[in-house]
Amino acid sequence: MFTRKKGPRATYQDQQRRRTEDSLTLSEEFPGLKSLTVNVRYFDSNAPEDAHPLKFAVNIQRAKAVLRFRCPNSDCIRGDFDLTGELAKAVKGHCTTVSGEMPCPGWFNKDTIRTLRCRNVLNYTLRLGYSR
Repeated sequence: MFTRKKGPRATYQDQQRRRTEDSLTLSEEFPGLKSLTVNVRYFDSNAPEDAHPLKFAVNIQRAKAVLRFRCPNSDCIRGDFDLTGELAKAVKGHCTTVSGEMPCPGWFNKDTIRTLRCRNVLNYTLRLGYSR
C-alpha cells in the first residue's frame, strides 16, 4: 500500500495540534479568567485592502490555553500566529484589553530555487474579563 509522505507544512501542523491537545483548558491555566473575546484580522501583503476579520467569544471552560491561528497562505510553512504568550502576559498583568500586530514567521517555496518569507500580518485584540 502506498503511503503519502507528509510535507513540512503538514508535519508542523500535526506538532501544533498535539501541543494544543496536550495543553490545559483556559480555566485550568488561568483560574481568575472569566471571559475572553478575540478579534483578529488577517492582512495579505499582496492585497492589503482585503482583510479577513474574525470575532468570537471563547468558552474558557473548554478551550485550550494554546491560542494560535493558522496562516491563511496555504503554502506557508511554520506560519501560525501564536498568541499564547500575549494572552499569558495579559492575564499576569490583569489587562482587560490587549491589541497588537504580528507578522507571519513562516516561509514558502516560490519555485524550486527560491524560498520567500510569508508577508501576512495578523492584527488582534483580546478582551479579557476576570472574576473578583
